[in-house]
Amino acid sequence: MTATTLSDPAPSSQILGACPHDCPDTCSLLTTVQNGVAIKVQGNPAHPHTAGSLCTKVSRYTERTYHPERILHPLKRVGPKGSGQFERVSWDAALSDIAARLTAIAARDPQAILPYSYAGTMGLVQGESIAARFFNTLAASQLERTICAAAGGEGLVHTLGGKVGMRVEFFAESDVILIWGSNSITSNLHFWRYANDAKRRGARLICIDPRKSETADKCHEHVALLPGTDGALALGLMHELVRNDWLDHDYLARYTLGWEALRERALQWPPERAAATCGIAPEQVRALARDYGACARKGQAAAIRMNYGLQRVHGGGNAVRLIASLPALIGAWRHRAGGVLLSSSGAFPVQRAALQRPDLLAGRKPRSINMATIGNALLQPASPDFGSAIAALVVYNSNPVAIAPESAKVVQGFAREDLFTVVLEHFQTDTADYADYILPATTQLEHWDVHSAYGHTDALLNRPAIAPLGKAKPNTQIFRELARHMGLTDPCLQDSDEALCRQAYGDAVDFETLLAQGFATLPTPDAPFAQGNFPTPSGKCEFFSERLAARGLDGLPDHMPNHEAAHTSSAFPLAMISPPARNFLNSSFVNVNSLQATEGEPLLEIHPDDAAARQIAQGDVVRVFNDRGDYQCRAHVSTRARAGVVNGLGVWWRKLGLNGTNVNQLTSQNLTDLGHGPTFYDCLVQVSRSE
Repeated sequence: MTATTLSDPAPSSQILGACPHDCPDTCSLLTTVQNGVAIKVQGNPAHPHTAGSLCTKVSRYTERTYHPERILHPLKRVGPKGSGQFERVSWDAALSDIAARLTAIAARDPQAILPYSYAGTMGLVQGESIAARFFNTLAASQLERTICAAAGGEGLVHTLGGKVGMRVEFFAESDVILIWGSNSITSNLHFWRYANDAKRRGARLICIDPRKSETADKCHEHVALLPGTDGALALGLMHELVRNDWLDHDYLARYTLGWEALRERALQWPPERAAATCGIAPEQVRALARDYGACARKGQAAAIRMNYGLQRVHGGGNAVRLIASLPALIGAWRHRAGGVLLSSSGAFPVQRAALQRPDLLAGRKPRSINMATIGNALLQPASPDFGSAIAALVVYNSNPVAIAPESAKVVQGFAREDLFTVVLEHFQTDTADYADYILPATTQLEHWDVHSAYGHTDALLNRPAIAPLGKAKPNTQIFRELARHMGLTDPCLQDSDEALCRQAYGDAVDFETLLAQGFATLPTPDAPFAQGNFPTPSGKCEFFSERLAARGLDGLPDHMPNHEAAHTSSAFPLAMISPPARNFLNSSFVNVNSLQATEGEPLLEIHPDDAAARQIAQGDVVRVFNDRGDYQCRAHVSTRARAGVVNGLGVWWRKLGLNGTNVNQLTSQNLTDLGHGPTFYDCLVQVSRSE
């Protein structure tokens, strides 16, 4: 061997993967591996939507995977709950004890066992496959997974027929784009590329958001409405479209249901009423209607990109219904660059029954616990109505102590000495601090998975790029081994990850294509609703929903005021929203050193007028409070906040906060009108300088 050969770097390889995080973009990844070590994660240039670029967060994925605080061995609690004191144990010791504890609880009442999971990974395999089969076999309590998108999703179902809409790439051809409740630059980067292409071609971009976000900075206009008033604004636009006859009467007649009733409701919302409700000027309502209605007159394409922030309020489902109705009024669906997109996930032919096996319940009908009200549920004693008190909690892909609302009650519940808690995790999060056992899970670079998306229509495959670090195991393997320790013998509980990846789409997506290029594009029409054909019972865009009426609800969408509407409390005069900090994704990435250093510390954006009235200066530590609790953070006096509204940027881990809390100390467990979703952005507070 020559000296030259000795000095040559080791050969490297590139492994195709997929970003697992809760983001519409679901990027295709390339991981460069050298000597078994992942040295770089980048966007796949061959994937049209990713186009080689990643957000700042995921481009640091190797830093997260090799983080010095990564949990790499099973841990057993040795100190008080919440103290974070653990000792290392073997996998066999941990799983044997967990199995014995769960078996004893299941013998009394399997519904006393509750899984708690969400979108720590969006993967179909490491999310709800073997895990769902395991809990269905036990007939454990079901988790109503509503924490993010339930209200908006149900709003779409009862209007368009499902989580469907226009294809994201065609926004590049739109003439007017309403970016409604979305900070696309930070939370939907690849959509922003299409919107920017349209802008360069002369399209008008309008941002509708209580916060003057980074996206609002780049749009032609910003409509800074009050939180929870989006439905009122949509009704005000409808009023002007009707009054000025900026309508596509042929489309309304052929392809919609309930137009006359919706027309009458809209006529009750002149710009003055809508503007007063939204806290904006009437001329803004008129101008927005003119911009949108002009497309009907000129035969141009008008597109709406919604995001999920706007539906995290009492009337969130109805607001989405109203906004999703707008394209039909002007015939925007006739154009492939027209319509609306909130989620594309309904286009994916996921074989959920094959993955999750609800048949394993064998006719048993366990109760359902809403994840947004976990604080109340954990404190609920046994009763005939509730059933057994929750005795065991298995948490994976989530950090409820940080992300669930009214976190003082969540903490109180997790601190119960009689609650047996198992947490599958990468790091010692706020939730992991309360675990009896922490089990080390693999990251996306270390396991197989397959993905759908909610911002485009490509299925993606993730291959493991490196071997699991330490003693970490995939979620699927942890539940396989736990099933064996509990004596659960159904063969489906031992299906391999590769087999599960193939089951996820069955024959509906070519698995060989996924293996070869990492993604497969679904065959979807360019303009899916140009001639109706909505996946509703009527086949039409349903302004009036018979299904909602049959449930005793209003079949027509309407504006519903917040539970805690602005200007309704003298004690708590400020409305608060809690959008994600730019460098975090929910509570993920909060402990990545470079991202945490960039973000700095927990911030509250407050308008200069509101700050001056409270003698708050830039950089002051402030106390944000209501009757649910208080939260300390640093004040950022800025016009990014509109007057009367403060922006508590989240979601920091509680243990990293200035007083051991985070913004969810203030949010409530109230639910949305549709879908039983949380109301994070429906929250009144007061702010004072911290003494």
